[in-house]
Amino acid sequence: MRNLITIAFTIALFVLATSADSDSKSPESAVKKLLGEIKQIVKKDSLSDAEKAENKKHSDIALSVLKVSEISQKALGKYWSKHSEEQQKQFQTLLENLFVHVAFPSSAKFFANLDMVYGKPKNKKDMMVVSLTVVHEKEGEVDIDFRMKQTEEDWQVVDVILDGVSMRNNLRSQFYKILKKNDFKELVRRMGEKLKETD
Repeated sequence: MRNLITIAFTIALFVLATSADSDSKSPESAVKKLLGEIKQIVKKDSLSDAEKAENKKHSDIALSVLKVSEISQKALGKYWSKHSEEQQKQFQTLLENLFVHVAFPSSAKFFANLDMVYGKPKNKKDMMVVSLTVVHEKEGEVDIDFRMKQTEEDWQVVDVILDGVSMRNNLRSQFYKILKKNDFKELVRRMGEKLKETD
């Protein structure tokens, strides 16, 4: 089961849900905002137009808390600069869609009823780390660190560390395996196939 959690976060998954913090500009409040929106995303076989509209609204807000541009660049690592601006945008869009259609729903479903305890945010070089511990009835305690960077508007998540495993590095490892043996077109194709599985 622990492996399933890791897989869920591999596509980047940021999860759980609580109420908003009184300090709307703190790193912790940004994480709570992210998780609160994810919790409200509904995933089932058939969605009404109203439910689809609500899902889009919550997904858009959740995405605004993720610094997808940086996550995309770091996830491609040394391969990022080897591709055109158009390809970079294509990759980022696909990654955003994977967050929306794979990561967010899976995370919301798995973590919806878990107890959560926030630790005190800590400085780490040029970012803040918001620590969270969740208690699963079978897996016990699972530690999650949200690495945050401050922008002009608010704090944004640039990585998630699940029990010591970096989501961003995990993604990069998977992308590297594909790009070492195939071209960018194949990577895009596989990401697109993953999205089709959610239709």
